[in-house]
Amino acid sequence: MASDYRPSQPFVFPSGNDMNISIQSAIETRTSVNNFQPDRPLDDDAIATLVDLATKAPSAYNLQNWRFIAVRSEDAKARLKSAAFGQRKVGDASVAFIICGTLAAHGHLRTALKPSVEANIMDQRTVDAWVAQVTESHQDDPALQRDEAVRSASLAAMTLMLAAQGMGLGSCAMGGFDGAQVAREFGLATTELPVMIVAVGHPAVSNWPQKPRKPLPEVLAIV
Repeated sequence: MASDYRPSQPFVFPSGNDMNISIQSAIETRTSVNNFQPDRPLDDDAIATLVDLATKAPSAYNLQNWRFIAVRSEDAKARLKSAAFGQRKVGDASVAFIICGTLAAHGHLRTALKPSVEANIMDQRTVDAWVAQVTESHQDDPALQRDEAVRSASLAAMTLMLAAQGMGLGSCAMGGFDGAQVAREFGLATTELPVMIVAVGHPAVSNWPQKPRKPLPEVLAIV
């Protein structure tokens, strides 16, 4: 049975695998890994470190409207692989993260911001104003709630992938899955939207390098 992880001590990176790769290098070397070395699991502390870093991603009002399910056991992988149309990398990767965006997150904003008040980062008046603003804009707008959930989960997914790259691991973002089946198999709440699967593990040698991108003049306008 799944349970919330409670770390006993900070994760220590193995020798030679320190997270000292620069952000620029991580971006320039990251690629979508389709072939992983099977039977190389990640332990709880490594998984917790990846998710802890992913939660440093931004979210509107600091809603933190996301949740992560780390699929690592063979049984869970088989169920997720079925929902992902049989994609082999779900089974071969060390772990496949289901990254969910949270709907109706405005109802929990005051709780989410409480640590910022306690740390003297925000004052209570500002928190009250934010709660009023987000409640007014979100509570009767399910489309906005969904858009915000997708934005936040996507930012968290990219942050997780860069964290994996910094740890010497490979990753692959996956949008090819049956969301309803994922929700059933993993007991998602009605307010949880499965936005993306991110497979993480040790890359095999048979992967493409990073594919060339469009020239900057085609995608950049400076005004």
